[in-house]
Amino acid sequence: MPQATCRPRPSGYTEKMSDARIIKVELDEGTILWRNADIEQERRVAIFDLIEENHFKPSREYPGEYAGPFQLHLSVQEGRLVWDIRSEDGKPLETIILALGRFRRPIRDYFAICDSYYQAIRKSTASEIETIDMARRGVHNEAAELLMERLEGKVKVDFATARRLFTLICVLHIKG
Repeated sequence: MPQATCRPRPSGYTEKMSDARIIKVELDEGTILWRNADIEQERRVAIFDLIEENHFKPSREYPGEYAGPFQLHLSVQEGRLVWDIRSEDGKPLETIILALGRFRRPIRDYFAICDSYYQAIRKSTASEIETIDMARRGVHNEAAELLMERLEGKVKVDFATARRLFTLICVLHIKG
């Protein structure tokens, strides 16, 4: 049986490795009007979990075949969600703008169910809390699927990344 052989790589050859992930996330503080301790905790956890594990691969080809890692700055401008994507060293790569119309209902539903959840934690039974939490996860999952659909052709993200990004999109929509 023939043995596999490894061919040496040409001198000066460097393989372009894809590092399709987010390494830094910033939310436009000017967009966030108000948040309480519960929301601040959600924001911190979503960013921590997102940085720890995510898949974020823009569809556009960048100069020098740059494929990550990425910095992401999220903001809302004129009713649109703005994704400022930058290289590891902060150089601008592209800006993606998504209309927020299709997200308004999921955001509103998510806020309502989260409010019920936070109230339930303080004074409800474990069974009641579990029921509300299941509903909260359902709304969150549907919103993550919508986000993945809206990013199609622009950025490929996995489901867990979409869930965390949706949480951050909600944080940008909190009004006092």
